[in-house]
Amino acid sequence: MHIDLNADLGEMGAESPDDALLALVSSCNIACGGHAGDDGSMRQVVRMAVEHGVAMGAHPSLPDRIGFGRRDIALDAATLRASLRAQIGDLIAICASEGATLTHVKPHGALYHQMARDDAIAQMIATVILELDSRLTLFGPTWGDWAKVAKDHGLRTRIEGFADRRYRDDGTLVSRSEPDALLHGSAAVEQGVRLARGGPPQIDTLCVHGDGSDAVALTQELRAALIANGIEIRRC
Repeated sequence: MHIDLNADLGEMGAESPDDALLALVSSCNIACGGHAGDDGSMRQVVRMAVEHGVAMGAHPSLPDRIGFGRRDIALDAATLRASLRAQIGDLIAICASEGATLTHVKPHGALYHQMARDDAIAQMIATVILELDSRLTLFGPTWGDWAKVAKDHGLRTRIEGFADRRYRDDGTLVSRSEPDALLHGSAAVEQGVRLARGGPPQIDTLCVHGDGSDAVALTQELRAALIANGIEIRRC
């Protein structure tokens, strides 16, 4: 039994615990300018990920740094497409200049949810990825038709679960606006192990958010628990 363990990185500037997290995970998702990050932070995370042997993905967002990419802002299709091409394309170029290879794309925040509920957004994301690099894999949630849309366009997909987010009975995430949306400590570890062992729901990759105050400690505990349960941690 195995699971890919991923974290969202490059989101907190000098305060980011990125190096410590990269020692614990098998994949990372690098903020590429929409909600956080810039060329300097992208390059720094890429270099550290190479040192740790961690797979690297782009973590594009709605262009909304004020709202950290978590607000449903209205954008016309052309503007969103151009933003996604720029974000993912910039990280692809940085990886190439560092002798690294991007492996996947995981939308961030509101865009992640839009992709799951709106086939037109899912199709746009798939098309942008295909135009930039058809070898990339698209990460997304356990709900919605996004995976079918992506596969219909010839993209590989991986289903993602969250150790540190609470799920509703229908398999969607509890909104961050609600007080019990986040899980911590043993509750997050227990959920992460359950998901990694087959759920429900079934997943391919397990995320711990890198912007939490307890991100490193939680990831250490989760990694240890996964290994103790006979679950190998390896990239998708």
